[in-house]
Amino acid sequence: MFYYISGGLALLDMNTAVVDAGGVGYRLTVSQTTYNALPRPAQPMPQVRLYTYMAVREDAVELFGFCTVEELSAFKLLISVSGVGPKAAMAILSLLTPEKFALAVCSEDTKTLSRASGVGAKTAARIVLELKDKLLREAKEDNSTAAALETIKPGASNNRLTEAQDALMVLGYTRAEALTALRTIDTAGMELEDIIRAALKKLMK
Repeated sequence: MFYYISGGLALLDMNTAVVDAGGVGYRLTVSQTTYNALPRPAQPMPQVRLYTYMAVREDAVELFGFCTVEELSAFKLLISVSGVGPKAAMAILSLLTPEKFALAVCSEDTKTLSRASGVGAKTAARIVLELKDKLLREAKEDNSTAAALETIKPGASNNRLTEAQDALMVLGYTRAEALTALRTIDTAGMELEDIIRAALKKLMK
């Protein structure tokens, strides 16, 4: 019904944003990622645009808002997985940006996914099983997710540490953060995918 809502940000709580559009206050449930990206309400109200998804249940109608189309797409992918509802999807997207979510799925990092509230090991494994191939196909497009996933293809380069550093930087970490994390890992005998996964665990602590 709605693709996006654009207007003044009237209220922002940890999981809720209220957008004043045409004199109507739309209440949207937001992830921690979107919450962090939004400006803080002020006078005059800052103008924002949130991409939306409407969930209709027998007892309620809930509107979800996302700062980017990529996060909305990740949300739709997650709720397409058997047993994953909007609450679990938002928990994952509060923990991971869309790029980090895609990397976790494509590197089969179920431990990172299961760190999200309400997401157990079995659910994380099901997410990987149902979404990995789909995300790899989508990663053929030229975007930041594709660049990150490209670095974890087997045999991409013998210089695994450099490739791991590049992948972490594509995901938004600084060179210094990437180097600090990589220096704490004994990479002897590790595949590139495992190095990136270990570094992400260090950086997410």
